Amino acid sequence: MSCIEKVGERVNIYERLDRILTEISKKEFRENRGTGNEINFHIFDYDPKDEHIVRGHIDFLAKQMSCIKIFDLYDIMLNTLCERGYLEKVFQMEATKGSEAVINPIKKTLRLTLPNDQIVQTIKNGVTDDDILFLTGVGKVFPLIRSHTILNNLHSSINVPLLMFFPGTYDGLSLKLFDEIKDDNYYRAFRLIER
Repeated sequence: MSCIEKVGERVNIYERLDRILTEISKKEFRENRGTGNEINFHIFDYDPKDEHIVRGHIDFLAKQMSCIKIFDLYDIMLNTLCERGYLEKVFQMEATKGSEAVINPIKKTLRLTLPNDQIVQTIKNGVTDDDILFLTGVGKVFPLIRSHTILNNLHSSINVPLLMFFPGTYDGLSLKLFDEIKDDNYYRAFRLIER
């Protein structure tokens, strides 16, 4: 790849990020329903190498619109483990038994996919009807929390526009985390800005 192609690639992410504010400011986005009465979930997918650029722009957008509420899945997970007194135990278990050994205990603590799913409850309790929900930290929580699972569980729990920032590719049918790991099929979200 030539230097010019690399610069062109870099401009692309900035151009796409610059379009987010316009898109989420539209009346259709705020009304939380599509033309076919679809739920208003959107995904902004991006090249994983652009993670820090995207994070910076998310902070910029939150300063532009006070209705944006950012929920970082990783932060929610850590806070939940800490509140329940399990964070240090998880560290100890990981040190003695390895990373694989902590996956199921963390999932059980978070109650993922259960009626009292801690991630979903935290998000549900943190938004009001006038908010726009930004969901971040998808790559940081893999493989503990899968993005398609959270989106599926949020459908019946919230009634606000949602924009998930996804480090990978969403083709309108499936999510491919880091452009390498197929997360699962997910058909209900719209790609906010085409790549």
